[in-house]
Amino acid sequence: MRRTSFHILRVGLAITFLWIGILIARQPEAWGGYLQPWAAGLLPIPLARAMYGTAFLDVAIGVLLLIDWKTWIAALLAAIHLVIVLIVSGITDITVRDIGLLAAACAVMIESLPFALKSQS
Repeated sequence: MRRTSFHILRVGLAITFLWIGILIARQPEAWGGYLQPWAAGLLPIPLARAMYGTAFLDVAIGVLLLIDWKTWIAALLAAIHLVIVLIVSGITDITVRDIGLLAAACAVMIESLPFALKSQS
């Protein structure tokens, strides 16, 4: 991946995670409605608190991607988080967006792996 395209993808993903984190923090109950009932029932804490935690995670991932520090770790966290989102939210009208974000997170992670890790694979 050319360096310019990598940075465009990284910054776009960062802005997406920052924005969604802020939106979730502003209306945690509304965003909690995207969870499947079985997933919400597994939560050991109130739904709103879990969504605040999700908002914090999203903002943290966004900041790490934006500042380009340990980018591969931030992208790995983003990918894991998105896989969990896909599992607990089920197939909906917005699933395709999450699949696209997952692909972007994987691309950023692969492109930003430290040289030592790239040479082992």
